[in-house]
Amino acid sequence: MLVEWAGQGEDVLADFTAGLEEFSKVVEAGEIKKMLGGEHDRKNAIVTIHPGAGGTESQDWAEMLLRMYLRWIERRGFKRDMIDYQPGDEAGLKSATLTVTGEYAFGLLSAEAGVHRLVRISPFDQAARRHTSFASVLVWPELADDIEVEIEDKDIRIDTYRSSGAGGQHVNVTDSAVRITHMPSGIVVSCQNERSQHRNRDSAMRVLRARLFDMRLKEQQAKLDQIGGAKKEIAFGHQIRSYVLHPYQLIKDHRTKFEVGDVNRVLDGDLDEFIKAYLMQKASGTLGQATADDD
Repeated sequence: MLVEWAGQGEDVLADFTAGLEEFSKVVEAGEIKKMLGGEHDRKNAIVTIHPGAGGTESQDWAEMLLRMYLRWIERRGFKRDMIDYQPGDEAGLKSATLTVTGEYAFGLLSAEAGVHRLVRISPFDQAARRHTSFASVLVWPELADDIEVEIEDKDIRIDTYRSSGAGGQHVNVTDSAVRITHMPSGIVVSCQNERSQHRNRDSAMRVLRARLFDMRLKEQQAKLDQIGGAKKEIAFGHQIRSYVLHPYQLIKDHRTKFEVGDVNRVLDGDLDEFIKAYLMQKASGTLGQATADDD
């Protein structure tokens, strides 16, 4: 009888522990949503990843970042659609753009916008020397059709070309890929994911609208900063986060000072702690500047 009660007690404890963990996740999700009160935070996100200078090293690092975000998207239960992927010359990628569909996708991923730095022993260096690589992550909200962004036909040039990126079944022998150049701003967007030239054009135009809207907001903010002398939260060109794989293992966010020693776990998509730390400090007004600390 005592053994039977002991077994039931263990089951009750296991159920209680599981219920408590689930409740904690619900509470934490509610806290994060309270911090995401921006006008566009609930929207889907458009994410672009570019390698910095450094050739194959930086291109491989950009590919690692893409994999990290794809794993995070999967963990969150979001959907993603690769709009454009330009492979690197030897490894990695030259550019990747994807849309992320899910509630608060933009609000969450906006914490990742900026320059990311990797320090490691290069797998491409026969002398096994330590290398530092950079890649930038850009994030925009996917705009609803009722948000007006004026794009005149005379201001854009549309070029078509044959798809050449990764994707297997998406690469075909027709000139279905589309590149749109917005001449007044110099913004260039591409889409080669779809077999249909028309659908690629629609996807590219959505990205262009989002980028032009973002540029307009930044211009307005720059004017306000100039008037009030305010400093920008993140200065593009300064890393927001460093991922050190050698001579020790550490990932550190330079804005929040939050750091984690389990590098592989983060590179496998476990980003929530970094995002939460960013949102909490942003909401409380204590978010720091991105820095250029040396390791």
